[in-house]
Amino acid sequence: MLTGAAGGIGRVLTAALLDAGHGIAALDRDGAALDRLTDANKGAGDRLLAIAADVSNEAACNAAVQRAASHFGRLEGLINNAGIGMSSIRPDAETRLPGIDELSAALWDRFYAINMRGPMLLTHAALPHMKKQGWGRIVNNTTSYKTMLRAMPYGALKSALESASAVWAAELEGSGVTVNVLVPGGPTDTPFISDGAGWARDTMLRPAIMAAPIRWLMSEASNGVNGQRFTAGAWDTSLPPDQAAKASARRIGWPELVPATGWW
Repeated sequence: MLTGAAGGIGRVLTAALLDAGHGIAALDRDGAALDRLTDANKGAGDRLLAIAADVSNEAACNAAVQRAASHFGRLEGLINNAGIGMSSIRPDAETRLPGIDELSAALWDRFYAINMRGPMLLTHAALPHMKKQGWGRIVNNTTSYKTMLRAMPYGALKSALESASAVWAAELEGSGVTVNVLVPGGPTDTPFISDGAGWARDTMLRPAIMAAPIRWLMSEASNGVNGQRFTAGAWDTSLPPDQAAKASARRIGWPELVPATGWW
């Protein structure tokens, strides 16, 4: 199950996983974009199941998981990729950051509902399927450390998802279900970032860099890899995948940044 499947990064992830032989339950709230995604992947047949759903709605999340499990017979992975970014506040909010006086309660609620509540709801709904079979993959798209410390409310809520990912990984250690983080590693050339953001698009990362790491993370090759964050921009496709993974990985939440003892 892949959320935000019809967006810029989502389309790359969909194509990469279909190419690797997976069946994909593609979730997106934009029905027209889902139609375009289906048209672009006609060869996948019933391996691509498009589901129009709002990830912030609990009933919609539960129904989507049940529909996917029924269609495919099992649910082996969840990729929480859907998100709402700074450009939704105003076109230049990526570089001219809004102050607290600009961030209303309604805006905070909207960002929380999509960037944190959605992944929590879907993880809660999907996990029983994975636990029952003793194998599963949860991959969360958070953001870079720099963004966590500079961009409100996006960075703050992606930081919350980073923390949740670390907690879930520890909870599920040894269960056969793993929790990892995958991020591009910087501003990425998709509609998620407005043309008015102030960054030249030719300096941005290409969304295609997400393909190789997601194929590896959703495969048997990543068995036992848990609690890691992978930076796609640091993934060297000239290396064997296991080596590329090791070179691009850190622990979720950067625990090495603080002393090992004490409440810091």
